[in-house]
Amino acid sequence: MLPFRLRERRRRLGRRLASMLLAVLLALALRALVIQAYRIPSGSMEDTLLAGDFLMAAKFLYGIREPFRGRLLVPGLKKPEPGEVLVFSYPVDGRDFIKRCVAAAGETVDVRGGDLYVGGAREDLAQAVHKAPETIELWSGAVRGWNALYQRSWEERRFLPLNWVRDDFGPVAVPEGHLFMMGDNRDNSMDSRFWGPLPVADVRGKALFIYWSWDPEVQAPAWQFWRRVRWGRIGRLIK
Repeated sequence: MLPFRLRERRRRLGRRLASMLLAVLLALALRALVIQAYRIPSGSMEDTLLAGDFLMAAKFLYGIREPFRGRLLVPGLKKPEPGEVLVFSYPVDGRDFIKRCVAAAGETVDVRGGDLYVGGAREDLAQAVHKAPETIELWSGAVRGWNALYQRSWEERRFLPLNWVRDDFGPVAVPEGHLFMMGDNRDNSMDSRFWGPLPVADVRGKALFIYWSWDPEVQAPAWQFWRRVRWGRIGRLIK
C-alpha cells in the first residue's frame, strides 16, 4: 500500500486538476455561448471603434446557437435592432466582422451623395463620419432605374468588387430574415452596400464595451508598453 502522505498528495493533485479542467470548460462554454472578446483590425467603424480596440460582445441576447452548425439551441431575449453595433459572421468567408445595423427586414435603404436614407427618410446618425473628400457618383441613375435587376444583383452579392455603390446606392428592400449593416466610417467600410444583406442567423452578438485599447501606430520599446495603451478608451461603452 502507498504511504498515507503519498496518497494524500495524489488526492490533492487530482482535485486541483479537476478544478482546473472545470475552469477551462466553464471558460470555453462562456466564450462559446455567453460573452466573447473581439479585436478591431481596421478603421471601418471609426470613430466609434478604432483599430487596436478590444471589445466584449454579448452572445446570448439574440439566442444561443450550436457552435459549428449554427442551429438555434436557445431563443434570444430580443432581436437585433437598427442602431446596434453587432458582431457577425461575414457571409462571404465566415470571418468575424463588426458593423452597425442601419435597417431591418422590410425597410428600404438607399444612399444619395453619401447620405443614408431608410424608408425614404434621411438618417443622421451622430456616429457616422465621412473622411474621403471626393464623392463617387453613379452616372444618370441609369442602373438604379432597373429596380428588380438591381435588387436581385444586390442580394446575390454582385456589387462586392465594385466601389461605385459607395455614395450612390439603391434603393433596395431588406429581405425577410436579414439586416442591412454599415460601418460608421462610411467612406472606408466594406458593408452591406457591397456584399448584400446579412442573414440574422449570422449575428454573433452585440458589442458592449471596450476592455482594452492598443494603438498600433505608436512605436515604443516593450518596456514602455504603457505609451501604446489608449487609457481613455478602456471601459468605454459602445453606442
